[in-house]
Amino acid sequence: MEFNEQQLSLFLNAVKFSAYKHRNQRRKGADASPYINHPINVAELLWNVGEVRDMNILIAALLHDTIEDTETTPEEIESLFGKAVLSLVQECTDDKSLPKAERKRLQILHAPHISAAAKVIKLADKINNVEELTNNPPPDWSLERRREYLDWTEKVVSGLRGVNTALESYFDEVIREAKQKVEEESGARTK
Repeated sequence: MEFNEQQLSLFLNAVKFSAYKHRNQRRKGADASPYINHPINVAELLWNVGEVRDMNILIAALLHDTIEDTETTPEEIESLFGKAVLSLVQECTDDKSLPKAERKRLQILHAPHISAAAKVIKLADKINNVEELTNNPPPDWSLERRREYLDWTEKVVSGLRGVNTALESYFDEVIREAKQKVEEESGARTK
């Protein structure tokens, strides 16, 4: 599938917008990589693994954390990228006014009820988070905290299934490797 100039321009504007909004943020991993790598990785997973070709989904993937983690307003996203993109971003956004435990509980409860388009974004988001936790874990996260995160992620993803077989299979592979690595590290520490 080919995209026209207007679609490609909008996609590149979303990359630029997201990079600007996340410019002062770093990921939690040991290498503290620039945060923008995460939304770009989510969009890349959608394109390469999930074979998603819907431009609104790809743009929303780039913007999925902007309302939740930056000063971005829904009005900004709507004016620049349209109502369809805003709707997807909002479906992927946690209410930061709630305690973390409640936000995590609500993600599990809401996952089965969001749109199929939002589900593929959340699925790619969880894949990238698990990959990063496996390959570049936060230095202050214990093995138990990593285990708990992986178990929680599986619960969220169980409500996202049925929308993209390739992404779901890839998640299964990534979560299996992540759990194996945690168990290997746990075994090495008890020796």
